[in-house]
Formats: sequence, C-alpha cells, structure tokens
Amino acid sequence: VPGADTRNMQEKQLLNQMADKEQRPLLGRSNHTGNLSQSEKKLQEAICVLLVELCERFTFFGIVCNMIIFCTAKLGYRNYQAAIVNMCFVGISMLTPVLVGWLAECFVGRIKLVCICMFLHFLGTALLPVVAFPFEDIYIDRRHILHTLTQREQKIVFYFALLTASLGIGGIRAIVCPLSAYKLEDCGLKELLSFFNWFYWLVNLNSAVVFVSISYIQQSVARNLGFLIPFVSMLMATITIHMVRGEMIYKPKRDSSLLTTFGVIASALKACCVRYHYFSGGMTNWLDHAKENYGGQYSETQVESTKSLARLFPLFAFQILYRTCIMQIPSGYYLQTMNSNLHFSGLVLPVAAMNVISIVPLLILIPILECINLCLFSSKDTGQSLTTYIAVGQLSAALSVMVAGFSEIHRKHFPQLEQTLSEEVLLVSSMPCFHLAPQYILLGVAEALVTPSCSLLSFWLVPERIRGISMHFLTLFNGAGCFMGAFFVQTAHAGTQGNWFPHLLHEGKLERFFFFLASLMMVNTLGFWTIAHRYNNLNQEYTNEFRGSLPEEKLLKHEKAIKHYDSVLESSPILCPMEKT
Repeated sequence: VPGADTRNMQEKQLLNQMADKEQRPLLGRSNHTGNLSQSEKKLQEAICVLLVELCERFTFFGIVCNMIIFCTAKLGYRNYQAAIVNMCFVGISMLTPVLVGWLAECFVGRIKLVCICMFLHFLGTALLPVVAFPFEDIYIDRRHILHTLTQREQKIVFYFALLTASLGIGGIRAIVCPLSAYKLEDCGLKELLSFFNWFYWLVNLNSAVVFVSISYIQQSVARNLGFLIPFVSMLMATITIHMVRGEMIYKPKRDSSLLTTFGVIASALKACCVRYHYFSGGMTNWLDHAKENYGGQYSETQVESTKSLARLFPLFAFQILYRTCIMQIPSGYYLQTMNSNLHFSGLVLPVAAMNVISIVPLLILIPILECINLCLFSSKDTGQSLTTYIAVGQLSAALSVMVAGFSEIHRKHFPQLEQTLSEEVLLVSSMPCFHLAPQYILLGVAEALVTPSCSLLSFWLVPERIRGISMHFLTLFNGAGCFMGAFFVQTAHAGTQGNWFPHLLHEGKLERFFFFLASLMMVNTLGFWTIAHRYNNLNQEYTNEFRGSLPEEKLLKHEKAIKHYDSVLESSPILCPMEKT
C-alpha cells in the first residue's frame, strides 16, 4: 500500500509538471498581448495629447495672427497700443500654465480645474466673434438696426474674452498636455534632443497652416467670421479630451512644487539678511541656510534641487531679451508689413502670411540639425554644440532686428500708395512686402537654433523630480520677455513722443527703435557667450555633480535597477526554475 501511494504521488507530480509546462506558453502569450495592449494604450495617449496640443496652438495662433489689424481697424487703437495688447496676451498665455499648475497642485483637483479651464477657453473663443461680428450691417427694416455694441462695450468684451481664453490656454498646457505627459524620464540625451526638435517642428508646422488659412479668412474672404475658427478648433480639442478624458489627464508625482522652490529661496535670503553674511560653518552655498541642518525648514534634497535649478538662472535670464526680439514678429515686423505693398499677382496677401517666411527656415533647419546631431555629435560634444546653437541663434536675432531697421529706411524711399485692409484705406509704401523677407528668415533661423537647445538644457541639467519646475521657470522668463517687449514699446513711444514707435510709420523713426533693440541684443549675446562654458559638459558624471548629490534620486535609480534585474530574471528563457529560485 505504501508503494502504491508513493506511485500515485509521483504520477500526480508528473501530471502537475506537464500542466505547468502547458500553461507557461499561454501565460507568455497573455503577457505578450497585455504588453501589446499597454503599448497601444500609451501610443493612443501620446497621439491624443499631441492632437490637443496642436488644437490649442491652432486656437492660440488664430487669435494672435491678426490681432493688430483688428485692434487698429475695429477698435480704433493706435499702432503702439495694438502691439502692446498683442505682446501682453502672448505673455499672459505663457504665464497662466504656471499659475494653473500651482492651483491644480495645491487647491483644486486636476479634473475639476481642467473642466473649468475648458469652459473658460470655450467662453473666450466664443466671445471673440461677438466683438468681431458686424452688428451694424444687420437691419430689422430700413430704419432700425438689430443691435450695436458701442466701442467701449466692444473693448470690455474683447479684454474679457482674451483673459478667459488665456486662462483656458494655461489649463490645457499645464494639466492636459504638460511636457511630463510625454513620459521623457527614461530618455537619453540624444532622444530628448530629437523630441524637442520634432515637437517644435510640429508646433511651427501647425502655426504655418494657421497663419496662411486663418489670416486670409479674417482679412479677405470673411474677416468677421475669422474668430469663429478658434472656436471650432476649441470644439475639436474638447471632443478629443472627452474621448480619452480618463486616460489623458496626466497626474504627476507630488514630490516637489514651485512653492517649495520659492520657499527655499525665500528662507535662505531671510537667513542671510538676519546673519549679515552669506557663508558660515562649512556652507558652500548661500542656499544651504534653508537646510534643516543649519536651522532652516527644508530637507537636504529640496535644497540641493533648488541649488541645481538656481545654476540655470543665468541661462534663463539671457532668454528674456531674446524673447523680446522674437516678439517683434507680431508687433514691429507686422506693422512694417502692414505698411508695405501687399499686392502680388492681383491678390492682396494677408499680413500675417509673412510670418510663414520665418517658419520655413525652422521647418528646413530642424531636420538638418537632427541629422547632424545623430551622425556627428557624441554625448560629450552635445553640450558645447547646444550652447553654440544658442549663441548663434541669439546673434541671428540681433542681426534680424538690425536688418529690420535698414529695411525701414529702405521702405521710406518708395512712393506711397493707397491700400485697403479690412475695409480701411491706408496710405502705405509701394515697396513690395517681400523685401522684408531677410529679417523674417533670420528670426526663423534663431528660433530653430535657440528654442530646442535651451529647452533641452533646462530639462537635462536638473534632477528628474524638478524637471517640470525647471521648464516652468523657463516659461516664466519667456513670458517676462514678452512683457519687456511691451514695456520697450510703451517707453519708446512715450519717451520720444511717438517718434520711435509712430502711428504713421512714414512720419516717424521706427528704425531707431530697431537699432536700439539690436544693440541690446548684441550685448546680450556677448553676455551669454561668457557664461556658456558652464553648460557645455553634459556627460553623466558632470551632470550628476552639476545637479548635486541627491540621496532620494540615487535610491530611485537603485530601485529602478533592481526592478529591471528582477524583470530580466523573470523573463529570461535561459535560466531554469531551480536557478531562478
């Protein structure tokens, strides 16, 4: 009987082993299909986020592209006032993602806040056609007008629409499609550079379509229905978010915040002011005053992260004046084009269509730069090439503004003619608008070189836990550049009694404003070149030293390595079951 029992036990064990062998391929297939569905889900999320990003940019550029001509022709603004409004709207749209991101993190839930922002964006894009619509053209009968908004009421509705639209833009950029939603944590240096290159390439391709189509509709075919296009585009973004609202709303880790960074800086400054000196007791940096070890209230990890971010502040600061030069496209350059001859082969070109000339070099250069980066540069050379790109791009921006000054002198030598824009007859120069192409091309080259490179440095040279904050700070400094451009326009107009930024360009000296800005940009480029060596070395050892020694990040890397090792052991077909145990 004992022999029969042992024989039965052996048969059961053999049957169980055979069943396990039969189930393993099935489990492997199910894991494989699970991985496929997971990859398909990630691909769907990435596509949806990109679609929302493009729809949002479509609405943004649709509002910006003809705002100056709308403000001057419809609202009766002078040129400098319209330029200031345009630059301030762009600046607010850059700053609102930071504000909304902070609100989502500290006070309001992300889902609730994104619904509020979508409503605000919808409201803003819906109110803009109310301002643009020609109510005076609609009659009940021969004597009565259906409805008329006074110019003061139009301005109130216009500003309210711009404010609500900018808040909605901030919510979409900060919550629905932040940079962290693209899952860039595990990407290497070259992969990140490729991402930023192609990301900005797609954004500018979208803006080129907008500047050609919307500007033509707004100006020529049905100018009063032009603002309906951002409204329709917003509906597209709303539908896209509704389709995948549960999968698209990215939830970042709550291990750092913008308030923490500002708190570390404020705490360190307060301690420095109280003690009347910056360094004491083995401290190598004034921010160490905020550490708990030295009487502060922040952990070593938080302070070290802030120190690595503070090292990027010179890089950010030199982007302010560069962004001011870029903002000449929707302000000073736009006014030059509007006061030039837009007739071409019997057609009147849209003013904003000239912006495409600045986008074409970017669309051509980025694929070329991508090939150069993939083929020639190693990881050690990439940092130096990035800082060189930024310096050359800033020099190109300075040359662009200088060329704009000479183009303005050249434009005044042509006789004047009458030109109709948005049903308003203007006295403009007979110089063809294509003579202004060099200044647009130079700014397009600058954007292709500076923006992806600066974004990569801001993302790569900080710990993973504060990369989103680093990009927020870059956005803040870019927004400051927009407001500085508006400040320069206001100061130049007020200080010269309208001579440097005139309402009628042929009666003023707009070229002096451009030469002044070009001289400032040249000094800015030289200043950046003196500190560019700080950001040249991007290899792993140096960036770890640059970021500081962060214990939590080291532990995180060890955990990732252990998880990766365990997954290799689990999935390896070489090891037998005995070896795995």
